[in-house]
Amino acid sequence: MSLKHKTILLIVTGSIAAYKAPELIRLLVKDGARVIPVLTKGGAQFVTPLTLQTLAEEKSYSELFSLTDEAEMGHIKLSRISDLVVVAPASADFMAKMAYGLADDLASTLVLANTKPVLCAPAMNPQMWAAAPTQDNVKTLTKRGVEFIGPASGDVACHEDGVGRMSEPTEIFEAIKKKLAQSNALKGRRVIITAGPTVEAIDPVRFISNHSSGKQGFAIAQALASAGADVTLIHGPTALTPSGGIKKTVPVTSADDMNKAVQAALPADIAICAAAVADWRVKEANTNKIKKGTKTPTLTLEENTDILLSLSQNKKRPKLVIGFAAETESLEKNAAAKLARKKCDWLLANDVSNGVFGADTNQILFLSSGKKPEKWDKLTKSDVAEKLTQKIVSYFK
Repeated sequence: MSLKHKTILLIVTGSIAAYKAPELIRLLVKDGARVIPVLTKGGAQFVTPLTLQTLAEEKSYSELFSLTDEAEMGHIKLSRISDLVVVAPASADFMAKMAYGLADDLASTLVLANTKPVLCAPAMNPQMWAAAPTQDNVKTLTKRGVEFIGPASGDVACHEDGVGRMSEPTEIFEAIKKKLAQSNALKGRRVIITAGPTVEAIDPVRFISNHSSGKQGFAIAQALASAGADVTLIHGPTALTPSGGIKKTVPVTSADDMNKAVQAALPADIAICAAAVADWRVKEANTNKIKKGTKTPTLTLEENTDILLSLSQNKKRPKLVIGFAAETESLEKNAAAKLARKKCDWLLANDVSNGVFGADTNQILFLSSGKKPEKWDKLTKSDVAEKLTQKIVSYFK
């Protein structure tokens, strides 16, 4: 993909790696992109505004309270005209500002006011990168939809060796192209995603549920939203917070609640059932707490609606229906049987006996009707989401 007609807001912060920014600008401009440079005070200690604006052929911005700049290009407008915000290098200090929502200079104000995707290329001392506050900030920003490239491992400016080097300009350039190619790939496509567990009441205190954290479903929702899809995320009780870009979130409790929310969200182009929906509910939940007594209570269960099957058979059936299968034995055999039984198009199966619930990684067996199963490598749940998103993009192409 060419970057012609794309506008990139490039924020250069205080790191020795700022010397790589001119080369990144050169690569972007050569490929047709419009690059608007923004320098922090720290960044200006390593590279001059004149260097950046000469290569970009655009004014370089640095002052928040410049009346001239505000007359020409208000800082809110500046945050809106870009297709992508790139922070390269991203210092530990600036990433902390991003995480805490500080806005004490032009660059941090632009990020806070920004509504477009953000890509960060961290650069710092290895101990600073490994420090708990930095890693907490990375996790916070990732949850909000910020993507990272690097840092790489190697010798840094202070002559220490470790993870902290900013990725090379060519690598950042390719990451930008990939990100912008994804950002509109599913534009106009409506997606329903279910995630997390459901909770089935026994009485006002007790319930039946499972160990699902919702991490995989939330990651898929974010990846599809980043690809431009109009995402409705319907999720059971979870500690997660939906990232930016997801158009609509619907919190639910029971399987019945989730089914009603799914039906209300139709029509859609894509439905992904990643939730761990309880198969059964108590036929008659007690309205009062069941007290301990001499006799152990007997619970009569009844089946919940099969949401995945009902979507596959719906008159408003989405063009692509995707299910998940959590298995503890005979993974391929059981997953293939579920794919046929649920009448969905694709099925992502995993073995949950090895600690998948609540973990940050997953290993998927991908099944599609009439095709040989694909065994994916063990990946982070974010990477599983990206891989699935690319398959969906290819499907609709």
